[in-house]
Amino acid sequence: MNLDSFDQPRIEVHPDADALATTIAGELLNRIADAQAAGAVPHIGLTGGTIARKVHAEVARLADGSGVDWGAVHFWFGDERFVPAASPDRNAGQARQDFLDAVGARLVHEVPASDQVATAEEAADAYAAEVRRDGGGAFDVLMLGVGPDGHIASLFPHHPGLAVVDAITTAVHDSPKPPPDRVTFTFEALTRSRSVWFLVSGEGKADAVSRGLAAEGSRDGTSLADTPARGVHGEEETVWFLDQDAASLL
Repeated sequence: MNLDSFDQPRIEVHPDADALATTIAGELLNRIADAQAAGAVPHIGLTGGTIARKVHAEVARLADGSGVDWGAVHFWFGDERFVPAASPDRNAGQARQDFLDAVGARLVHEVPASDQVATAEEAADAYAAEVRRDGGGAFDVLMLGVGPDGHIASLFPHHPGLAVVDAITTAVHDSPKPPPDRVTFTFEALTRSRSVWFLVSGEGKADAVSRGLAAEGSRDGTSLADTPARGVHGEEETVWFLDQDAASLL
């Protein structure tokens, strides 16, 4: 995938993780409220991880007075761990705990859990069917974390999921990051997003950020297989929201 075929991403650098989370949460609330004011039903892609949970907490804190009708927002998850529904490792459970239940979100689309279906393949197929039935054709905003290895969602470097085409979701096995079994949206599904926001905090992510934003072929590790974060771009905008530590190698 040639990065030159896409508009250049916007890079925002904030002093620390707290400032980063507050900025992202405020922007998300504005985007949702504006979409609803224009008569649209927003579809938002959520991610997991430490900085995402900070963002979720800020959304909950700032929700009052935002003008958002939370019952009319569809929430999806870019990936999910294939574990029991009550597991604290589930992205959906964390997001519900952090803000979804508190604000009264009703259109929350969860990947089936391991105590609901037999295999990650069944969970992936069921989630894809739900996207076909209830999806809006594209995410209005898709938020993605980036791992130190450059992975996004559960698309890991040099892993079979990177090569999946003509599919909305795929099952992941032998994940290099536990738990081993997961469900993830594919590159094709993730790029059906009007806005893609990368949320990255911490010095441990700095090399991945540098590789993700480097010109193609300018340094080792800038192939899509090496750094999957290079493979997702918004149809209208791509924004890397960084704190100073994550941006330290740019």
